[in-house]
Amino acid sequence: MIRYWLIGLFFLVVIGVIAGVILTRSHVYAAPEQPIAYSHKTHIESGIQCLYCHPSALQSPIAGIPSVQKCMGCHNVIKADSPKIQKLAKYYDSGEPIPWARVNLQPEFIYFSHQPHLGAGLNCEACHGEVGQMDITRQVVKMDMGWCLDCHVNQPEEKVARLADCLACHK
Repeated sequence: MIRYWLIGLFFLVVIGVIAGVILTRSHVYAAPEQPIAYSHKTHIESGIQCLYCHPSALQSPIAGIPSVQKCMGCHNVIKADSPKIQKLAKYYDSGEPIPWARVNLQPEFIYFSHQPHLGAGLNCEACHGEVGQMDITRQVVKMDMGWCLDCHVNQPEEKVARLADCLACHK
């Protein structure tokens, strides 16, 4: 009798762990709620490149989120009477930045810069997925240490020691 109870408990624990992993993963990949519905797909289909809105990816550690002034530079004319653009214009008129929710966030103890990744020839899609096809931007991979190391250790042999060094990312 105790044996069946232990087997039942074991399966209950296994099912609980599997459910926890699935729920955690779905939470990680869920798109955060944004203050304005924004479609990367619409902008990419219009011919706008990632670096037009995120130019700091080339010059600073973070890609950055474009200012409301940058958005209104186009949207003063383009679709100005759209409800979404009117909501954008309210932020512009009040001088407030749009409180976008971060989609990909690294812990504070991680040093990450887009510069060396772009310099190495990686494109945005290599890490962020097909953002240009997304109407709602969401995280597509769990950017944890194992995921980063999978790429870092598969580089030319002369780079692996430097890229696998803890201090490359942990500052």
